[in-house]
Amino acid sequence: MKLAAVGDNCMDVYENIGKAYPGGNPVNVAVYFVRLGGESSYTGVVGTDQYGKLMKEKIAEKGVDVSHIRFMEGSTAITHVELVDGERVFGEYEEGVLADFKLTDEEIDFLCSHDMVVTGLWGNVHDDLAKIQARGVKVAFDAATRPEDPAAVTAIPSVDYLFFATDDGDTPELRETMKQIKAKGPKLVITTLGEKGSIVYDGEKYTTFGIIPCNVVDTMGAGDSFIAGFLKGILEEKPVEECMKMGATNSSVTLEYNGAW
Repeated sequence: MKLAAVGDNCMDVYENIGKAYPGGNPVNVAVYFVRLGGESSYTGVVGTDQYGKLMKEKIAEKGVDVSHIRFMEGSTAITHVELVDGERVFGEYEEGVLADFKLTDEEIDFLCSHDMVVTGLWGNVHDDLAKIQARGVKVAFDAATRPEDPAAVTAIPSVDYLFFATDDGDTPELRETMKQIKAKGPKLVITTLGEKGSIVYDGEKYTTFGIIPCNVVDTMGAGDSFIAGFLKGILEEKPVEECMKMGATNSSVTLEYNGAW
């Protein structure tokens, strides 16, 4: 069971506690997937600064295949974060070398040697997902809080499992949005609702699931943890509700410490 994560990475620099943690949506999912007992790789680009070397080393330490991390002259992506009462408050994002990241044919071949490919809104690979899906590989995409973003709109027809997040709860408007997204191609549309749990639409019915209570220290990586748990359940061919439970359980672990991982 092999998951290929591809796209963005970044150092989460916590200004008010003087620490920096490696992360980024696909990176986090790859790390959490290994934590759950699966195999994963991360394909992406880092800079030639101090953070690039650190990023590759730390991802490798977690058991993720880093053979397809490339170094490019320039800066590794940075997200400035503050921690306020356990909630992360995002500041400026510096994209660095990721702005010029494009997949090579060899990298696409590598991704297609896995059982599933996962990426996200800032991964810069949305234009390549149709090629990957056409080769019979399952594709998952995290649209963050912006399923209407141009990159997400491009990706959605070539995605099997489409994730996005909202703080507005389970509303009629949300269900209509999920229905509209589902009509564009995904097998499942999955929405995470923070402390209100999650909801999945399969084209026929909506399935809801709550949270696994825990002591919240830092919410960084909670959504990515859910994605990793959910996708592991999918690859194990478990029912949707069990996949949701696996995601929520994995999130509860991540919420109890500082940083994504």
